[in-house]
Amino acid sequence: MTSEKVAIVTAAGRGIGEACARRLADDGYTPVLLSKSGAAVDVAEDLGGVGFEGSVTDTDDLAALVEAATERYGRIDALVNNTGHPATGDLLDISDEEWHAGLDLVLLNAVRTARLVTPVMQERGQGSIVNISTFSAFEPSHEFPVSSVLRAGLGSFTKLYADRYAADGIRMNAVLPGFVDS
Repeated sequence: MTSEKVAIVTAAGRGIGEACARRLADDGYTPVLLSKSGAAVDVAEDLGGVGFEGSVTDTDDLAALVEAATERYGRIDALVNNTGHPATGDLLDISDEEWHAGLDLVLLNAVRTARLVTPVMQERGQGSIVNISTFSAFEPSHEFPVSSVLRAGLGSFTKLYADRYAADGIRMNAVLPGFVDS
């Protein structure tokens, strides 16, 4: 158990996820990180936290991440849902399988992590969740059709969640970055 603030960051092996983890650590949070490549293990070790190899699309990996954070530190104060990139291509050439994979990657990971961390945050009476989205969530791009469509849904989920759990002291916001050199 710790009295320090604890933050979970998904897809924290490089790029935006790693930058979020480093900033949170600079702000006094103990990072609990996840990445598919396993690079989050090294980043977390560098920052004095704990890292795991796993996928944001795997419900068992997400549950293990949240369980590890609560068992080890007794709290979760912040969550950053960051993901990779779903399929691209011509709008009607993208397969059903690619659309479904995008749904798991872009939207359902945020729903699933919210289900897992909300009770922990409710118990403390506070928490913050940030969903990393994209500039094309509200101005769709033909270059990123799956991302554009599903991240618009992420925006709607974010708003519904924020309205529903504000009374519990839990905030949820979305950040819509542009192109990032990672």
